[in-house]
Amino acid sequence: MSARSLMFMGTGSDVGKSLIVAGLCRAFADRGLRVAPFKPQNMSNNAGVTVDGGEIGRAQMLQARAARRDPVTAMNPVLLKPEHEAGSQVIVRGKRIATMPAREYWARRGDFLPGVLEAYDSLAADADLVLVEGAGSASEINLRHGDIANFGFARARNVPVVVIGDIQRGGVIASLVGTLAVIDPDDARLVAATLVNKFQGDPTLFEDGQRLIAERTGVPCLGPVRWFERASRLPAEDSLALQHGRRRGDGPFVIAVPQLPHIANFDDLDPLRAEPGVEVVMVGIGAPIPDADLIVIPGTKATIADFRFLQHEGWGIDIMAHHRRGRPILGICGGYQMLGQLIADPSGIEGPPQTVDGFGLLRIDTRLGETKQLRLETALHNDTGEAIDGYHIHMGETWGEDCESPFATVEGRPEGAVSRDGLVMGTYLHGLFAADGFRRAFLDRLGAATLGERAYERSIDQTLQLLAWHLETYLDLDRLLMLAREPRV
Repeated sequence: MSARSLMFMGTGSDVGKSLIVAGLCRAFADRGLRVAPFKPQNMSNNAGVTVDGGEIGRAQMLQARAARRDPVTAMNPVLLKPEHEAGSQVIVRGKRIATMPAREYWARRGDFLPGVLEAYDSLAADADLVLVEGAGSASEINLRHGDIANFGFARARNVPVVVIGDIQRGGVIASLVGTLAVIDPDDARLVAATLVNKFQGDPTLFEDGQRLIAERTGVPCLGPVRWFERASRLPAEDSLALQHGRRRGDGPFVIAVPQLPHIANFDDLDPLRAEPGVEVVMVGIGAPIPDADLIVIPGTKATIADFRFLQHEGWGIDIMAHHRRGRPILGICGGYQMLGQLIADPSGIEGPPQTVDGFGLLRIDTRLGETKQLRLETALHNDTGEAIDGYHIHMGETWGEDCESPFATVEGRPEGAVSRDGLVMGTYLHGLFAADGFRRAFLDRLGAATLGERAYERSIDQTLQLLAWHLETYLDLDRLLMLAREPRV
């Protein structure tokens, strides 16, 4: 293996690891290096479909884009997708192998390390630099045995580590110093530096803080990296972002989205947030669905459980009242399944075998099954004739009378369904609103006076470029390259 490697871990979740890696992928790619992102184990219901026909976490999709590489399953060899409170789908090299209770997975996770290392080695063989992202907190020593996500991987390939702390949370000195104090000494020897992220204010006021961190840890303290204001323009992976003030958009056309407990692929909504004249309202627990021009029921990893939750919250009443007022509803993936007459789970994919009644707003039935459909799609929206580049990532088959009036057409085949009155629409296509022509035509048909001219996908790439320049301003890239080294097997 010829590639250098550097791993970024955090003192906790949501400290900015994913963005740091994405920005550095672009910054080093701009220097002419072949860069590959890698995350040994991820837990997220936000995923995308790769060019080799599997699925990986949304963050690695974005990092691959930043590195100007096609996303492949080796970039995230183990992906956990929570389906219920105690268990998750286990995705290995892009394919679902099982649904496991949390205790069973944690007992067995060490068994996946050889496959993780094989995936890493395949990337390293075709790169100059591999930037590795850890998961959660590096200081969870209670979970260290059998670990494959943080130091378990780093030790296996002797990869140097940078530990990131989030100064916005307070106590960043204690979190960084404390992390190195509690971890195993052999793990600590891999830590090459710490990094302070999300800084605001006068950086000279933190000079003593940096000095103290370096003295107490024995390694350099990098940064501080200032808060990146445009972070909300990039797709988020963790649903925590929905609770932390993600930009809603603004405008007279209101789109309401019930925030389901197992919401998946919620980045489907990001292009709508970016559209002038549109406001996207994420409806949280305990709040009614407001008066809206459109309700979007998003994807979910647990269709039946989230449908029951939706009804328990009273959102079902709000949705039916919205429909009686003659206003449109769109269901995406799991939300599409909920709009039908029946949702059957005869094999117990999501829990005990059962069949439940859906909203009955579409004359369709759905049967959940073992086979997951993963594919990139190019479709035509039937109503507007606009092109959509999206992807399928779901388990289940849907059929019924309203499928004869499809939402879109894929290579001559019908996709999705539309009610007779045209007000209720369902589709399995994720990523549909990233298509500028379709998004604006769709909103125009519903009466939204959008004024946007910005190309959504181009704006993502521009933001990644700004992120790279931002990190170049606050980090010494040459120093980071010196910290990176060729891993030893």
